[in-house]
Amino acid sequence: MTGAPAMEASLAAVADAGIDIRHALFDRFFAAYPERRASFMVVDASSRRMTDETLQMMYGLAKGESWVWPLVTELVHTHRAYGPLPIAEYDAFIDMTVAELGVAAGAAWTSECAAAWAGQAEALKAMIRRARAEWQAALPDPATAV
Repeated sequence: MTGAPAMEASLAAVADAGIDIRHALFDRFFAAYPERRASFMVVDASSRRMTDETLQMMYGLAKGESWVWPLVTELVHTHRAYGPLPIAEYDAFIDMTVAELGVAAGAAWTSECAAAWAGQAEALKAMIRRARAEWQAALPDPATAV
């Protein structure tokens, strides 16, 4: 477990504060990628799921959970249906999720906590790249090539 207790403390602090980070996260994401808004038929539903899954995957990685890899591969494959999503958008969404969590966590966002989330964010980004490469090798698609 790498940083899981600190990560859990920040999640608890955000929950205790009653803050739903998805609103600020998606405002920030759509400000950076306004053309992506059209990909979301129901932003309310998608924002809940994407935010939760992103946080769960990073926390799961910190805890060494075996379910993270299958979930990442499934999501990466599902995203192929939306066309060529640049890896930079995956990276930005993950980084924005961590940043918004930090804002919402307030005083609970210690240097240990920030480092733990940043480390797991990098691990998730690497896992997404690996999943994309594996799907591309198994089911080549020029539109979604890595």
